[in-house]
Amino acid sequence: MREDRGGPVIAIDGPSGSGKSTVARALAARLGLRYLDTGAMYRAVTAAVLAADIDPADAVRVTELAARVDLEISTDAQPARVSVDGRDRTDEIRGPAVTAAVSAVSAVPGVRAALVARQRELIGAGGIVIEGRDIGTVVAPGADLKVFLTAEPQVRAARRAIELDAAVGSTEADLSRRDTLDSSRAVSPLTQAPDALVLDSTDLGVDDVVDRVLRALGETAAVPNGREP
Repeated sequence: MREDRGGPVIAIDGPSGSGKSTVARALAARLGLRYLDTGAMYRAVTAAVLAADIDPADAVRVTELAARVDLEISTDAQPARVSVDGRDRTDEIRGPAVTAAVSAVSAVPGVRAALVARQRELIGAGGIVIEGRDIGTVVAPGADLKVFLTAEPQVRAARRAIELDAAVGSTEADLSRRDTLDSSRAVSPLTQAPDALVLDSTDLGVDDVVDRVLRALGETAAVPNGREP
């Protein structure tokens, strides 16, 4: 799956509902770069786990599945399309069953090791905007620019509720649960890289956030070719 195209690597991390997917896609489109949604990869593995009737808490079987599964993901500046073992699961990975189980599957060390390796292959020599929860700290610590995007919990919940056509109250509770699980897991927790540009999108539109990231990218010193992702 390696794609060596050259260009910058931009890492965007943040919790659910912070706007990182929308911002990452818009940024990739503005710069003519590829886009990688790592969360979709974890969701795809979770869908495969559920389809195989494996308990998400069974770390051994979940790890074995993650290591052998044939996972393909699009890298254009559009919402990610994913297939698992040749079957398109793009719609399924956004469903409630996968959403409820993805934090547990993502916390399994073997799953993270398998998917981080695949993510680094996709990063290749660069030319990509990659978003997730551990990009700037684990997947691509040598990224040309690291961004940590956040927003007030109520705003994040309202945004996600609109996407899911769900009640804000229950959505906020679910986001709080996922935030706790993602930030407290032993391996690759959701955390801000020390050198990340922190942007609060509570009162900012997508174009405003993208403009700030572009300014920061322009101010970042060039990184020599051949850096390690």
